[in-house]
Amino acid sequence: MDSEEMDRVRRNTPAEINHMIDCRIDSNLHHYANLNDEEISRRIDELDREWDMERILETNAASFTLLGLVLAKTKHRKWLLLSTGVAGFLLQHALQGWCPPVSVFRRLGVRTRGEIDREKYGLKHLRGDFKNQP
Repeated sequence: MDSEEMDRVRRNTPAEINHMIDCRIDSNLHHYANLNDEEISRRIDELDREWDMERILETNAASFTLLGLVLAKTKHRKWLLLSTGVAGFLLQHALQGWCPPVSVFRRLGVRTRGEIDREKYGLKHLRGDFKNQP
């Protein structure tokens, strides 16, 4: 996700939730500042595997769209409304950077790729990866 996309998600997230996520990043950096390079590297590997907001939204949308289609085929056509609603949410997210599921996921602490990378590059700095950089 580029910085504009991250800003749109953050801009449409309540300040207290952004603050909670930022504090978690700062807390993690303070914690790892006292650990060795091996522990820091392990955390960086974890961050590389962490699912960001976009991946979670895409997986969620695909799952509910398929569920709606299967239920429409096997139960009742009204289930097509589920797939239609999900498509509407995806369109809203693409245009505005927000849709109702984003609020739920942000409250659960789901981060944007930029927020994950902020922690990752902070850890790389602690590990000394950039000490020979101009």
